[in-house]
Amino acid sequence: MRVIWAMARVVILELIRRKDFYVLFTLAAVLTLLAGSVNIFNDRQIARYVVEINYLLVMISSLVIAVTTTARQIPNEFEQRTLLSLLAKPVSKGQVLAGKYLGAWVACGLCLVVFYVFMMLLTYTKQHGLGVPLLFQAAWLHWVMLGVVIGLALAGSLVFAAPSSNATICLVVVVGWLGVGRYLDKLAFGTAEPLQSVLLALYYLLPHLEFFDLRELLIHHWPPVKWGAVAIATLYGWFYMALLYALSCWLFQRKRMH
Repeated sequence: MRVIWAMARVVILELIRRKDFYVLFTLAAVLTLLAGSVNIFNDRQIARYVVEINYLLVMISSLVIAVTTTARQIPNEFEQRTLLSLLAKPVSKGQVLAGKYLGAWVACGLCLVVFYVFMMLLTYTKQHGLGVPLLFQAAWLHWVMLGVVIGLALAGSLVFAAPSSNATICLVVVVGWLGVGRYLDKLAFGTAEPLQSVLLALYYLLPHLEFFDLRELLIHHWPPVKWGAVAIATLYGWFYMALLYALSCWLFQRKRMH
């Protein structure tokens, strides 16, 4: 475990040194503040629009950070020729992947803390303070969802040679799945075989990222979700994280080291 955490720390420090997070956070903050400064017809519900805009920007920024941070980990090790020296220590391939996975996930969690604290402070200035339990649930499930996305990007980094192509494909897949994934079963019943079976298989086998999205509850100031439901969603996300980690290990074992 010490070896895994040592590699995870390298990933976290790398994100802190790079400017990705700072640029995205500044951009999200500026756009949200500009949107919040507009007072249309003295609408008292402007705080809801601010929360919605801020949540959307946080979602986009966190996905970009998660995918780009993870996509470059393994390719950078190959490019800098440090992977063979790591494996000679000895460190197993599984430990390397676990360290990269854990580091990217913890780094994204730290980014989410900053994003959600900013969201909470901003809504309090609009006299629409978000409930702390619901905000914690939203942040927690958001983090679990990013764990699934990171697993996808990690597996992709062992398939696609360039980090840019991996990041682009992962972002397109994740955004597309967030948009249409929940409707695939309805689309399937309007199509003929064999497409119907393919769509239904995708619907039941692929992770439903919308389970982790509490945006509507935050916007409309609803009470917190039952903690049992949060626990089930967490286990659901951890299952897919473990599955994607196992897939990454299998791909890594088959990958040539030179």
